[in-house]
Amino acid sequence: MPAHRPRLKILRRLRTQLPGLTRKSVGEDALPPGAHGASRSRRRPSAHRLRLEEKQKVRFNYGITERQLRRALEVARRQPGRLGENLLALMERRLDNVVFRLGLAPTIPAARQLVVHGHIHVDGGRVDRPAYRLRVGETVSLAPSSRRSAGLMDVASQGPTLRLPSYLQHDPEDSLTGRLVAPPARSDVPFPVREALIVEYYAR
Repeated sequence: MPAHRPRLKILRRLRTQLPGLTRKSVGEDALPPGAHGASRSRRRPSAHRLRLEEKQKVRFNYGITERQLRRALEVARRQPGRLGENLLALMERRLDNVVFRLGLAPTIPAARQLVVHGHIHVDGGRVDRPAYRLRVGETVSLAPSSRRSAGLMDVASQGPTLRLPSYLQHDPEDSLTGRLVAPPARSDVPFPVREALIVEYYAR
């Protein structure tokens, strides 16, 4: 999976903070990785490279494979509205991303582990598929049995690392439960990305 690669190296290569991938950060003036990073950074990137980098931002932030991204793009094509924005909304509705945005895990890779190991419930039932796409009205919560784990509770008690997006609400009586209350908006995407270039990349 993409998240297994050295994360700071990815941030330096893309020159972008990716909060879903890691809490770590690099300075705005950080050079690309490698012995010749300084010389490479002075080159004007090609149109292909610009499109590729925008696509890679989405892949690495959400921790998905190339095949998963292509499938999501096909789903987005069948929806009304702007294709690029539809694609980003689908990414935001992934269960592992929602678990991260609710603050139940510090990153999307960590959220994926929670989901796969059965620690997450959707509408009261266990869902162990990170790619599960939430629908408006569904609730996400830490499983009752998992709340007895001091380690999981310690992480969850720290709350979200990012502001809560407009499409999510915490249960006022249970901070370990949240609900999808609206479709994700373009402004909810927590990193800079030019989605039109992603559409252009796949239109080649």
